[in-house]
Amino acid sequence: MKKIKPYLLLIIVAIADIFVLLTNPELGSKVLKSTGLNFYQMLGIIPPIFLLIGLLDVWVPREKVIRYMGENSGVTGIALSIFMGAAAAGPLYAAFPVASIMIKKGAKFSNILIFLGAWSTMKIPMFLFEMANLGHRFAVTRMVMSFIGILLMSWLIDKLISSEEKRLIYQNPMHGIGSTD
Repeated sequence: MKKIKPYLLLIIVAIADIFVLLTNPELGSKVLKSTGLNFYQMLGIIPPIFLLIGLLDVWVPREKVIRYMGENSGVTGIALSIFMGAAAAGPLYAAFPVASIMIKKGAKFSNILIFLGAWSTMKIPMFLFEMANLGHRFAVTRMVMSFIGILLMSWLIDKLISSEEKRLIYQNPMHGIGSTD
């Protein structure tokens, strides 16, 4: 069962796809096509992200991450977290391996949360699109509100997560809280 556990979601999706295909072939072929396209898209994103992760792990010394994004990084850590998240490309699921490396390298927990928040809501290309299509006022207002929201949420989550839970996250960033692996 331990060997199957990491693939359980994939197995469930495959079984569901096959079930839909058998019960409704027309819908099932659409479902299989959609699943295949999603899988293909992930194959185009995941390898470059893991390449980037490997390079970050090797090229960026832990001391630099601690200095610029660690516990005593202050405004510099916040600014760097926002810039890294806003400048990044790709879907949100690609941010989590990067966050894992940040944990491994000693980044402050709230800075990691800020990075994830910026990745999900403050993308520079999205901001430029909004400026051109929805107007400056809307784009700047949304960006400012996102910035404030990210800072407030990261601060709140940082306060709500216990020191023990943070210790577990930093101890094993690939598995997170409550892992027995």
